[in-house]
Amino acid sequence: MDDSTLAQLEAALAASPGNAALLSLLLKAYLERGEHQRGLDRLPGHLGDTPENAALKPLAVQLCLHAGDAARALALADGADPALGLLRARALADLGRLKEGLGEYRAAIAANAALEDMALLRRLNVSVVEFPSAEGRPKLRVISNDDTDESESRRLLEPSAETLTFDDIGGLDELKKTIHKKIILPYQKPGLFQRFRKRVGGGVLLYGPPGCGKTLLARATAGECKATFFNIAISDVLDMYIGESERKLHALFEQARKAAPAVMFFDEVEALGGKRSNTREATSSKLVSQFLSEMDGFTHDNHGVLILAATNVPWSVDSAFRRPGRFDRVLFVPPPDRTARASMLQLMLADRPLAPGIDLAFLAKNTPGFSGADLSELVETAADEAIEASIASGSEQPISDAHLKAALKQVRATTLEWLTTARNYARYANEGNQYDEVLAFLDQHAKDR
Repeated sequence: MDDSTLAQLEAALAASPGNAALLSLLLKAYLERGEHQRGLDRLPGHLGDTPENAALKPLAVQLCLHAGDAARALALADGADPALGLLRARALADLGRLKEGLGEYRAAIAANAALEDMALLRRLNVSVVEFPSAEGRPKLRVISNDDTDESESRRLLEPSAETLTFDDIGGLDELKKTIHKKIILPYQKPGLFQRFRKRVGGGVLLYGPPGCGKTLLARATAGECKATFFNIAISDVLDMYIGESERKLHALFEQARKAAPAVMFFDEVEALGGKRSNTREATSSKLVSQFLSEMDGFTHDNHGVLILAATNVPWSVDSAFRRPGRFDRVLFVPPPDRTARASMLQLMLADRPLAPGIDLAFLAKNTPGFSGADLSELVETAADEAIEASIASGSEQPISDAHLKAALKQVRATTLEWLTTARNYARYANEGNQYDEVLAFLDQHAKDR
């Protein structure tokens, strides 16, 4: 809200000081603008339990919390509304009364599971332990959290420090929506999903041509879930000694279970879960069996652990992985369409010196079948052209439309070979219609060209 509109609202409230609707609009404006103390100055001395004040209480409590006045927030947040109960939990957390706050939080979520806030729960779920010390010395107080990740400095399992979200990925909008609905929401609202007997976690297999963002999508999914991301390399599992690969795989799953909520990502999963009918080695079959057992075995609880896997050759993955309870969600990650290519090019060109007049629409139109990696190579080649021009001229030459069009003549799509192979599988080995998405993409791709 701009200053002029705010001033008009303040004048209207001055003319009608008892107007609760006007005061509510003003308090919302102060919250949006971050002017918390100014909003507190507008509050009346007492907010009674009248229908008019029902909408004012949550706003008043939020202003107090943002202004750092948790005691006043707690005094104002009286009432049976679950939303007010959650605000009371926040105020009690700020006051250090964690046990009381946890009780208020649980009561609020029991009344309305949609209010669930995992960050607040983790904050309330800490415990303080006092250790006795020698006489005359202060006691040692140790604060710990039940969700503390204990996997630091592990050789086999190293959480990624970099956090990505869907905003960092251009295109793939439909796939993002599907992942948000089926994967991310259960992590954000686990209590609500438990009410409907929906488990949090499970397995998702991403497949598609190389360079189309499967690994990036897995990292972004972990970032959206606010979960620890474990990138499992093939070398972390495979071992030359009999039984060691299975033992390592079990140890990896155990560590992820301890760190839940967690996302385990297996790239090139066909190396660990390839079709048992295609191998003559008993050790490979045993590893696949161990993998299957870890995913849904009777003795293992994977609640809160999401298992993401990516492959370029889904037809080489053992069919047992595809049954419900394992990789029950199989998602095709296609090469980006024209709109997505334009968005990706814009992201890739950001923060680089650019000349005016770059025709992104032309570039997007003339890069059908390009993967994200191909588009990145296009931008890098154009940057090389600009650097060479800068060296030759002795002054910085920004990346121009001419550089990008020159690079377009040098870079070729690398997905065509994969699409040709996938088309054959989709047409002649499409058991259970598992490759229908590939056929739909190929039909649309032919139309776009």
